[in-house]
Amino acid sequence: MTYKNLLIACEEAEQIALKYYGIAGKASLLAGEIDFNFKITADTESYILKVSRSAAIAAEGDLQQDILQYLATQNTNFIFPEIVYTLAGESSFNWKSANGTIRTVKMLKWISGRLFADVKPVTEHLRYTLGQKGGQITQALLGFDSHLAQKTFDWDIAKGLWVENYFSLFSKEEKELVAYFLEKFKEIAPIYNSLRKSVIHNDANDNNIVVDENLVSPEVKAIIDYGDAVYSQTINDLSVSLAYAMMHCEQPLQAAVPTVSGYHAAFPLLDIELKVLYITIAMRLLISVTKSAINKQKEPENTYLQISEKPAWALLKKWKELSPDFAYYTFRHACGLEPCEQNATFKSYAASRSWEISDLIPEAKYLTLADLDLSIGSQFVGHYSEYISSEKIYDKISEKFEKNEELLVGGYGEARPVYTTDAYKIRQNEGFEHRTRHLGVDFWTHAQTPICAIEDGEIFASHNNDQHKDYGPTLILKHQVGDLEYYTLYGHLTVKSLENKTIGQEVKKGQKIGEIGAFHENGAWAPHLHFQVVLDMLNLQNDFYGVSLPSHWPVFSSICPDPNLFFKLAILEPKNNSENEHLLKFRKEHLGKSLSLSYQNPLKIVRGQQQYLIDDFGQKYLDTVNNVAHVGHEHPRVVAAGQRQMAVLNTNTRYLHSEILDFAEALLKTLPEELSVLHFVNSGSEANELAMRMAKAFTGQKDMIALEHGYHGNTQACIDVSSYKFDGKGGSGCPEHTHIIPLPDAFRGIYRGEGAGAKYAKHVEESIEELKSKGRNVAGFIAESIVSCGGQIDLPNGFLGEAYAFVKQAGGVCISDEVQVGFGRVGAKFWGFELHGVVPDIVTMGKPIGNGHPLAAVACTKEVAEAFANGMEFFNTFGGNPVSCAIGREVLAVIKDEKLQENAAEVGEFLKAELNALKVKFPILKDIRGEGLFLGVELCDDQLNPLAAQTNYLANRMKDFKILMSVDGPDHNVLKIKPPMCFSKENAEYMLECLKRVLSEDFMS
Repeated sequence: MTYKNLLIACEEAEQIALKYYGIAGKASLLAGEIDFNFKITADTESYILKVSRSAAIAAEGDLQQDILQYLATQNTNFIFPEIVYTLAGESSFNWKSANGTIRTVKMLKWISGRLFADVKPVTEHLRYTLGQKGGQITQALLGFDSHLAQKTFDWDIAKGLWVENYFSLFSKEEKELVAYFLEKFKEIAPIYNSLRKSVIHNDANDNNIVVDENLVSPEVKAIIDYGDAVYSQTINDLSVSLAYAMMHCEQPLQAAVPTVSGYHAAFPLLDIELKVLYITIAMRLLISVTKSAINKQKEPENTYLQISEKPAWALLKKWKELSPDFAYYTFRHACGLEPCEQNATFKSYAASRSWEISDLIPEAKYLTLADLDLSIGSQFVGHYSEYISSEKIYDKISEKFEKNEELLVGGYGEARPVYTTDAYKIRQNEGFEHRTRHLGVDFWTHAQTPICAIEDGEIFASHNNDQHKDYGPTLILKHQVGDLEYYTLYGHLTVKSLENKTIGQEVKKGQKIGEIGAFHENGAWAPHLHFQVVLDMLNLQNDFYGVSLPSHWPVFSSICPDPNLFFKLAILEPKNNSENEHLLKFRKEHLGKSLSLSYQNPLKIVRGQQQYLIDDFGQKYLDTVNNVAHVGHEHPRVVAAGQRQMAVLNTNTRYLHSEILDFAEALLKTLPEELSVLHFVNSGSEANELAMRMAKAFTGQKDMIALEHGYHGNTQACIDVSSYKFDGKGGSGCPEHTHIIPLPDAFRGIYRGEGAGAKYAKHVEESIEELKSKGRNVAGFIAESIVSCGGQIDLPNGFLGEAYAFVKQAGGVCISDEVQVGFGRVGAKFWGFELHGVVPDIVTMGKPIGNGHPLAAVACTKEVAEAFANGMEFFNTFGGNPVSCAIGREVLAVIKDEKLQENAAEVGEFLKAELNALKVKFPILKDIRGEGLFLGVELCDDQLNPLAAQTNYLANRMKDFKILMSVDGPDHNVLKIKPPMCFSKENAEYMLECLKRVLSEDFMS
């Protein structure tokens, strides 16, 4: 009989519900292996009707009912399915289907919510509550006993060796995986068989887990379907949960941690159970893939029976790549235990004895110890050009110890920038993470310096890691002190150090074992010893990890304790990598409260590199909002230009100097010839204030026209024309001499579509006419060519041209604020106003002009400049100083030499096209606008109501993928994209990949 012939129709389910339960409702088929499951939706409540597939299964079907009846008598703190009794008062009954099969029928109350399988994203908190709920169920079932649970059941991990009988169903690669884990399972049998047992749920797969409706911080509401319950090893229950919860994860062990932690909080696990957990998880997966293989032959049309096959195989492959011991240590850490038990023993051993540095490096007795700071924010390390694909940092180190005859020391736990390259980058479940935290101590001194064994032992490994820059030629010694076994690792030796070294060879404390290698052979250029303690080699033979992911540090620092436990020297004490709580406290107490921080959990950023910002643990964040670092954070040419000039002269403009003139000449070449006079200042705010002073001096008028939601700076004069500020929180409304016209938004403004530009420009004319009716006139009109704080608004066609015409006709001055959009950012043109075919009277610029250095400028016509030069001297102490001008000139050169304007055009066009394509799948992306690398994405519903909450969620979620984004616009519903100009197509593709993932999440729907 085929699978289709066995099916129960929805109409039959509806008839059963009405006839036997008196419930009139609509039936819909649900997934299920043992039962046919139907959701019965009635007027006020919903139910799940369960009809067994066969009489054989029906005979075993009372265990679930017994469990649910038992739980109903307990004082449980979790939700579970409630039995619905028939009109005759029965908890279940037998029913004869149309094909003559006798089936058992049951009904349960429906638990509302979402299935775990459908929830996006699966957060750490959700995983924690999954473990917590599973632990609560395990705890509650400890008192339950039933002979029905003492069954032989294929899905019981304890009976999992039956999969051996189906070896022929697998491919060669699959057979290797199955054989590997079966052998592991057999190895742990003596331990596993002795573990505590109880009746367990045994089926917390993602279709049996109900999650609440909270879309931001979801929690597991209930685990349903007790039909697979069995009496077995208690740890199996957690194993089942993890086997399914880790599917589809890039890093399954990372995903397991919160679930283990939550389970342990509700049901304390034993260490011996944690030891087998890695294998029991794998065994559940083996059972799953074997069941799928069998079911494909028996019921090829029933796709539910194969639903977990592909992800289960993928998970098995990743699981095999893990060290079982590392998984065990990680589980211990998740339970609040010391990850490596040997750590406490080692600390006691080290505390009871004393060693000197000279025991390791005999020459140390003649040298002074000096700390060497190679941390992420270290100024000694310097610019990224000195350590990325460069040996400069090692030359600096060599020069330092050779000059002072010091033994440079340090490094344990230190996060180092040299490890922020792609070679140390690991893709995590969300974003990437770099292995940056150093697991040993480094001693920097001369090549050929002798190295001695720190303690009696034997040679465990002697290997030339010539392709491994962590160590180079390496010796590893094994030490045995009573029950304590540990290893010491000596890296960056000479190749000769490895000669005549055999595995198992005895070594005595103080015996010379090698020399520090020179740069050409030691794997790290500058000569130094990497010294590391290892308590468990994790089955590695010739090598061990020298650096750890920050997220793995709690485990690796337990496996590799601080070598300073030997020496007990203050100079070797690990530095506090992160002092965020102290920094936050001091900031709140001593810095102005109006200063804001990005994100609920602020980042501590200590280094910049091109389009990235790097935190104190060396994690790189793709910066899509910092247009101040126009040509890239800490661009090497810009940094060098400032350093060169700063070393020679930095003074004001009252002396002749060529630097200001060279910069002025280079800057004027980018502007229309009408704009031929420059004034240099320090910030965009100063530039805009000066521009308005010029306009008022030129016209003799005071009144300024500006745009709604515009922002032009933080001085009082700038705030007075910034609707974004005076109409916002803390503002005091529009000043008398400021006149605001509606934001020229052709998408969601008061005028839309074709012809909107002229309609908005008409408001400029009306403002001028109103001024004239009061006996006044306009001094100037100030606007950005793309309105930034207004929501990255593209000015509609014709608006700027007509607005300028009205202003100039009235004798006013037109000011283009290019602080945000200038210097090639819009791609097609160098200046934003050029997109509109206009020439302003004044152009203001700042921020990008100095790539973060305080530099800004005002360019104007000769007529405006002459009117401003009315006898009152304009002097700015720092504006136009040689250092700033050298930096500004180099920024212009870099834009040209590296074709950054062309890059903005190419990448910006690609981004706009891809974002517009995303609108089809994600219709809340209602408008994609802007030019080049100055883009805005507006989120609205179908009625164009702004979606501020979703936009804020999107920006904050992108931080989880290490992408920094920001929100703007009057309704806080515009995602702005204005990265450093070196932002590449590859960066754009990764950003789009993450955007798609977040846009698919539940809160965004």
